Amino acid sequence: MKNSKFLVTLFSVLLGLVIGAIILLISGFNPIEAYWIMFTGIFGNIKYISWTIIRSTPIIITGISVAFAFKTGLFNIGAEGQFIIGSLFAMMAGYLLNLPPVIHGLVAILVGALAAGIWAGIVGMLKAKFGVNEVISSIMLNWIALYLNNYFLTFPLLRRPNSDASYKVLDSAKINVLGQWKASEAGQAVLSNNKFLRDLLNPPVNYGFILAILLAILIWYILKNTTLGYQLKAVGYNKDAAEYGGINIKKNIVVSMMIAGGLSGIAGATQVLGVEHQVGILAASQGYGFDGMAVSLIAGNSPLAAIPAGLLFSGLKYGGGKLNSTIQAPSEVISIVLGSIVFFVAMPKLFEMASSLLAKKKRGESVE
Repeated sequence: MKNSKFLVTLFSVLLGLVIGAIILLISGFNPIEAYWIMFTGIFGNIKYISWTIIRSTPIIITGISVAFAFKTGLFNIGAEGQFIIGSLFAMMAGYLLNLPPVIHGLVAILVGALAAGIWAGIVGMLKAKFGVNEVISSIMLNWIALYLNNYFLTFPLLRRPNSDASYKVLDSAKINVLGQWKASEAGQAVLSNNKFLRDLLNPPVNYGFILAILLAILIWYILKNTTLGYQLKAVGYNKDAAEYGGINIKKNIVVSMMIAGGLSGIAGATQVLGVEHQVGILAASQGYGFDGMAVSLIAGNSPLAAIPAGLLFSGLKYGGGKLNSTIQAPSEVISIVLGSIVFFVAMPKLFEMASSLLAKKKRGESVE
């Protein structure tokens, strides 16, 4: 089964690239040249690899969040709003609190995770208590999170004068690798004489990617080897059977959403503490949560597979961004490739659902 899923994903990636090549040909560009530019745009320089990893981190973690919710029978389409809440509260903890280095960053991440977990818990509570579909409530909360972020930045305590962004988090809260050393005279002297090290560390390299790997392992372990994971999956597979077995359905729905929300909040926190160091007025969603949904689908809703899926997604977007600047090819072709990959990955499930409905009709069962 695992091998078949891997082959489906691999085949879907190849089909997506083929469709991208066809679009490039129709547009008058050489697809081999375009894909070579993409490849060198990812692996041609250690700096490009650093940026690919940095950009993959938030979508890997939101992908883990969506995958976890799927495994427990829930569709966490609210990862985008949870990401915003996590980044907002991590920024406030990183700027307003005065704590020692390392501890400050950890506390800020925990604050972001807790805030986003509570935010997602609202979705779980509405579903558990009142039967409100989590898709509807989480979409609404995405918009509320966006405008709540903007509202918080109307306060002079948080917003920099003459700016559309907050104050930057304190240096003690940043999670960048060798951040203070890079800014020091000794660090600058070393980097100026070592091109490889300079290209590797000049991007905002941070510990978020390591955290993403640890979270993937942790969520995999929880789902596979713990009583909590068993209960959450049981509720997702069959609520009636789980309730008959003595599992508290309502409690587990809320817990599942809170864990998923906390994960997306950690994604937002790592982005603020490791890359942007501030939050700004948002005109629209940033897309990290929605990209996480695509990563989860490509990964087959596996927390561990979200890591390579996120790297693939990030690499295609980062490398594809160089098409327009080099050969003036439309960078939108990468969105077509990614959309095609997700589409083909989802096709087997679509066929499975269709065949199941046809089988029920033949047996004369209700398909509602």
